[in-house]
Amino acid sequence: MNGFKPFLYNVTIDGCKFLKNPCSSPQTKYFYDFYKDFSNMNHSCPYNHDLVVENMTEYSINHRLTKIVPFPEGDYMLQLLYAAYGVNRAIVKIYISLVL
Repeated sequence: MNGFKPFLYNVTIDGCKFLKNPCSSPQTKYFYDFYKDFSNMNHSCPYNHDLVVENMTEYSINHRLTKIVPFPEGDYMLQLLYAAYGVNRAIVKIYISLVL
């Protein structure tokens, strides 16, 4: 059973509504919390500037994957699709190999 398994979540959210009330979607908040402290996405819409994630540490990722919600060892991919005004704006794919 090699390869990525789409077993966790497949959700669509309105990012602007989520940023107004992050507790409205616990699953989305879990992943948002990965990068919120390393990003300039610290306010609700509108966004009229580039979105940046920088200086994210291996420790912060490892802590969330092994301590907060312990994932089993394996290869994972998180895919985020961003759209605005009905137009796809960005696709972000994050690949992680978790070795315990």
